[in-house]
Amino acid sequence: MSGDLRLILFDVDGTLADSESDIVQCMQEAFEVYERKPAKRDILSIVGLSLPEAVAQLAPDLHPESRDTVVELYKDAYYRARVTKGAGHSPLYPGAAEVLAELNAVPEYLLGVATGKSQRGLDALIETHQLRCFVTRQCADHHPSKPHPSMVQRAMADTGVTPANTVMIGDTSFDIDMGHAAGVHTIAVDWGFHPADQLGADHIIDSFADLAPLLQHIWKD
Repeated sequence: MSGDLRLILFDVDGTLADSESDIVQCMQEAFEVYERKPAKRDILSIVGLSLPEAVAQLAPDLHPESRDTVVELYKDAYYRARVTKGAGHSPLYPGAAEVLAELNAVPEYLLGVATGKSQRGLDALIETHQLRCFVTRQCADHHPSKPHPSMVQRAMADTGVTPANTVMIGDTSFDIDMGHAAGVHTIAVDWGFHPADQLGADHIIDSFADLAPLLQHIWKD
């Protein structure tokens, strides 16, 4: 591998963090005000979108002001769950911390995140799990919702890395479509919220142990 910098971008929910139960519980709680209970499968299908877009897809018939209410109730519920559970809230998937440390030790690698989480939620997760390795942190507060390529484009601009030397790793169609739109390599993980074999990613991994060898293969020159 040459000395050119490589940018490795991770989605968070469903890719690094196992937040399924927290997201489902808080979203169902938020909809209780309108006596609704969206199904788990429907909630997981919109994870990765920015929160207003996610709620709009779950309840397109609700008045926009009512959807705004659901958004705020979800934020409140998620914050309470995070405070109550502490380190037990949205735990990292097995092997995530280890692979981040391994990749961060490679001089040519720069790590970042591109997530539909809010800045507050992302900062809290990073602090909880002591993830000090990310040099660029792109979140929903500052970008259009995935699959718009803005997050990836900004991360590349921040780091000066080209699309050919950038990879987007995620678990949903929104992550992979965002990566394609930005012209970067894409890797789907098969433990997340969308079926990996249906995402059209350039590569699929079955565990974090597969990631470092795959990156070496992608950038073997």
